[in-house]
Amino acid sequence: MIEGGGGAERKSFHQSFSASLPKAVQPSPVGDWQVLLKRLNVPVFEIERIAQRAEICGVSFQTELLASGAVSERELFRALADDLGLAYLDRPDPSDLVMREWQGFAALANRGGVRMALTLDRDGRSIVLIAPDRLNIPALRSFVRRYPRAARRLRVVPPSHLRETVRKRFRPELMRAATDGLFSSHPKQSSRFVVNAWQGAALGALLVTLAFFSWTRPAAALLSVHGVLSVAFLACVVLRIAIGLSREPEKKPNFTDMDQAEAPVYSVLIALYKEADVIPDLLSALGRLVWPRSKLEIKLVCESDDRETLEAIRSHELRPYIEVIEVPAGGPRTKPKALSYALPMTSGEFVALYDAEDRPQSFQLVEAWQAFRDGDEKLACVQAPLTISNSGESWISSMFALEYAALFRVVLPWLARRRLMLPLGGTSNHFRRSALNAVGGWDPYNVTEDADLGLRLCRFGYRTSMIANATYEDAPTQARVWVPQRTRWFKGWAQTWLVHMRDPGAAVRELGLPSFVIMQVLFAGMVLSALAYSIFWATVLGLGVYVALDGEFRPGHFWLLMLDGANVVLGHAAFLYIGWLSLNRTERAGFWKKLLWTPAYWCLMSLAAWRCLWQLYWNPHHWEKTPHKPYRGPYIGTGASSSKSLQPEAAAMRVGRSRKEPGRHVGPGWQAVPPFARSVRLRATRQTRKPGPEPMMSWSSAPIASRSLPS
Repeated sequence: MIEGGGGAERKSFHQSFSASLPKAVQPSPVGDWQVLLKRLNVPVFEIERIAQRAEICGVSFQTELLASGAVSERELFRALADDLGLAYLDRPDPSDLVMREWQGFAALANRGGVRMALTLDRDGRSIVLIAPDRLNIPALRSFVRRYPRAARRLRVVPPSHLRETVRKRFRPELMRAATDGLFSSHPKQSSRFVVNAWQGAALGALLVTLAFFSWTRPAAALLSVHGVLSVAFLACVVLRIAIGLSREPEKKPNFTDMDQAEAPVYSVLIALYKEADVIPDLLSALGRLVWPRSKLEIKLVCESDDRETLEAIRSHELRPYIEVIEVPAGGPRTKPKALSYALPMTSGEFVALYDAEDRPQSFQLVEAWQAFRDGDEKLACVQAPLTISNSGESWISSMFALEYAALFRVVLPWLARRRLMLPLGGTSNHFRRSALNAVGGWDPYNVTEDADLGLRLCRFGYRTSMIANATYEDAPTQARVWVPQRTRWFKGWAQTWLVHMRDPGAAVRELGLPSFVIMQVLFAGMVLSALAYSIFWATVLGLGVYVALDGEFRPGHFWLLMLDGANVVLGHAAFLYIGWLSLNRTERAGFWKKLLWTPAYWCLMSLAAWRCLWQLYWNPHHWEKTPHKPYRGPYIGTGASSSKSLQPEAAAMRVGRSRKEPGRHVGPGWQAVPPFARSVRLRATRQTRKPGPEPMMSWSSAPIASRSLPS
């Protein structure tokens, strides 16, 4: 709402109220909460556990209390309002909010949420909404006694509800920032336009030249096309062989001791669209992540018109650190647009990105943070490897698993060790927030925002590294699902290449020559080689039919046949070679089947590449959604060290509880413990010692713990 004639009066009241509050708010210790929590039937032992966890994590008691789930946010703030004699307002009207755009964006990016806001009642009088994250109960009680008239104009609001009000109030501004942010700050690196003027002119001239020589000198045109495609094809072959010959052993997780109080706030983003079936699996997977819940924020980003997914999420009673963000309908309807919409509403120093079907190993956040801590400010991103867990379901998923193994176990680590341009995977990316903001975030118009962002980070002087804790996911098992997904990938790689080749000279200077060459091979080379594969086979088969019917085998036919045949054989050999190197002994069983399926799999790739050209012209920003099914297999590993000191934790930290089945929690049955938690022991266990190994505290669990106990 825009301030009108009463703006001066409202501003004066707001300023006088703010001035009357303590300048440095010291959060209430646990003693100030005892009476209120007993009224809410929170057991004394639970209060003590929460207080000790708050001390260990270096957060306020209130923050740890809400993260623990011992009491709901709504119950707590309603009881607080009753205790102080203040009015309680559950959900303010966004249209009545008096706040400027910059204030709204700053409030949404604040870890503590929106602490205070000004709104209007039905008579136009100003009302102050308070949702303090560092609540000092005695100070607030003293204020109410000293200023009773001002207290009547206060409303206590649950922090998440006030945050939702601000989000709805500035929805158009957030949407504009998401769709136009990168184009406004870095227009030359946005995919909003597929080609620029000189690229369009060059492409037109190339097509006209090709058509002219195809009519006047068809043999020369055919050989020229095959020569260009062969260069792209063989470049991919050479890169695969070079990587395979110089590969190094896989990196193993290596945790070090550290204090939980040092842990920063970590933001986790998950973009969801038509994912109602996998929501329980997703919440369960998130529940296994090891990180202090009082320093974790999870954003489930959904399209506002995706009612099924939203209803599936709302059927669970989520913890306060999980926020559902509804993205307004509007183009481009892509995953990066949704992520760009949600990013201003995160406060974490580090940002992790997952997909709906992901099952990350428990200690992935810990390993990523340690990589950032040990690296310099130029380390902008760490990529976790992706592992396919349903490779045995079909021949397509088997070949997909082979591709992923080669990419995440061999190719990307090879690039990372040499600090070359690294195209990110679409998920399990962990970003340094400052670097993500510096490069403009995700491109909402690019349908492979991951590859584009990895390249843009490199152009800005940042680098990416790999970690060992993997994320498990399922591959498509049918061609009708696989082909649209691969079409989107090829289209996005083509978009990325066109964007970063708008000024080739600048790209060489900013990337360096080695990364520039890698960009040509991984983006242009991969798309061209997929297109070329069907051309090579068509040429071989066409020449065979021609010779069989005509009976004449000319020298030109021989060289063309040899060229195309060599391309196909070498392409298959390099693909299988690097795939073989990426598999362990168990995974290599039945490898001969992959050899037999490779030609068919590459034919599907070629089909997807030709579809990509069609879409790049007619519908460049269309996002072909990949459907996901609920996971039915066992949860695989924690990603922790194999140290004997790792013991299961009895109490798991859940992320939510099913509303339909109140007794069913969404989360794991236990948490393994990393080596750095050895100094944190269960006090209750020590007091009543039993035979056997002593359990230790997991970052995501909530036992009574003390840092003073010996390890």
